[in-house]
Amino acid sequence: MKLPAYKNLPHGITCIDTEQQRQGMAACYLIRHEGIAAIIECGTAHSVPSLLALLDKKSIPRDQVAYVMPTHVHLDHAGGAGALMQALPNAKLVMHPRGAPHMIDPTKLLAGATAVYGAAAVQKMYGDMVPVPESRVIVAEDGFKLDLNGRELEFIHTPGHAGHHYSIWDSLSRGFFTGDTFGLSYREFDGPDGPWLFPTTTPVQFDPQAWDKTIDRYLSFAPQRMYLTHYGVVDNVAQLAEGLRKGIRQYVHIAEKLARSPHRHLMIKETLMKQALHELAARDCDLPELRCRMLLEADMELNAQGLGIWLDKQLKAA
Repeated sequence: MKLPAYKNLPHGITCIDTEQQRQGMAACYLIRHEGIAAIIECGTAHSVPSLLALLDKKSIPRDQVAYVMPTHVHLDHAGGAGALMQALPNAKLVMHPRGAPHMIDPTKLLAGATAVYGAAAVQKMYGDMVPVPESRVIVAEDGFKLDLNGRELEFIHTPGHAGHHYSIWDSLSRGFFTGDTFGLSYREFDGPDGPWLFPTTTPVQFDPQAWDKTIDRYLSFAPQRMYLTHYGVVDNVAQLAEGLRKGIRQYVHIAEKLARSPHRHLMIKETLMKQALHELAARDCDLPELRCRMLLEADMELNAQGLGIWLDKQLKAA
């Protein structure tokens, strides 16, 4: 089995490319500490064989992995959980209370993804989703803590991107594993001013007010770094947090401005894309516009879908 691309980071952390669609798009993280290991995120079912190959490469016995911890149940984060758990005999799956039932019985989760993408695309992108026995699932309430042989991990609920989302505070590295709630930042867009970061409003639970409070909560820990699923570790947290707040406000403004436009979805998507391209140009990004559009296409499609659903909720409530 071909090994995935990976990068060894300080504090016993490895960033592993789950190689969804392209390299540098989605990651999971391996923590190894004092004879125990844990995996944060797990990619799709297609990602599992290469993750297991990397454990073998690092001489980590499969029975040494104690926890698998998807930050939320979107399939690029949790789709491979069941298949991975089958290969890790001692592991427990740690889930947000709203996410745990969907890992035990993924029927509704798969139905939702199929409604968005279609059955053939879901199979191609995510593979087969295997249920996880309830006896192997730990429900992480807000403030739940795990002890990795003296290394504390704290789970805090971080809504905004999704209501079933937690983030993991690692006291040793002084960093959060943020899933999608600290936004997306692809390394191809790094420039003289550092990383560029933007929100992800994937259907169906975008909540800008909750997200603003989540950012406040992140900052209350004074984190030194954030481990993003999309993609990799970033620092300069306070500056990026303010950029994320600004981006969320811009997304809300764009969606509200175009709420009653003909061809609303296409208008929102193209406006989001133009906003992103404008920001990248202002940061002296040297990638051709066509390449930028290719890298951002899938995210802007999903962001426009999620903003449309949010708008419909706002209009219905008005």
